[in-house]
Amino acid sequence: MLYTLLVVATGLERLAELIVSDRNARWSFARGGVEYGQRHFPAMVLLHTGLLIACLVEVWGLGRPFIPWLGWPMLALVLASQALRWWCIGALGRRWNTRVIVVPGLPRVTRGPYRWSWLHHPNYIAVIVEGFALPLVHSAWITALCFTVLNAILLFRFRIPIENTALATLDHRRSPLEGDGQA
Repeated sequence: MLYTLLVVATGLERLAELIVSDRNARWSFARGGVEYGQRHFPAMVLLHTGLLIACLVEVWGLGRPFIPWLGWPMLALVLASQALRWWCIGALGRRWNTRVIVVPGLPRVTRGPYRWSWLHHPNYIAVIVEGFALPLVHSAWITALCFTVLNAILLFRFRIPIENTALATLDHRRSPLEGDGQA
């Protein structure tokens, strides 16, 4: 029951993200923002929705137990990933959204986790960690494995190259990215 509440709370958090994202995307478009990589976005939404559903299906359907030595550290990682995600959202402010939108002329965000130039996509660290940790809170290892592999393909084959291409359209003094971003 507590695991179900955790997954539902994660789903509600995603809905809150979508509300913030939609508001911020409208703000970006009103300032001449250009969106990149629209074709991969439905797959990303499907994958992240599927993660939440699969967590519950595997735990309920296959009777996965809570294993304290695994579950508690994974819960800590889930909470840490949420903190990192919202740190990214807060640091990017109105320039954060779930899509890849570049607003020409805005300065690079250099606060929060974006102050470290070697950390190009901190939000995706949160996504990766949450993607394996949330299922493993209740030992849903099939979900953790499948999501991790599919998410790696989506991120490294599509999303991150699209973001990097979008950033390359701007000079180094102007590189706000509205997805995860180097904004």
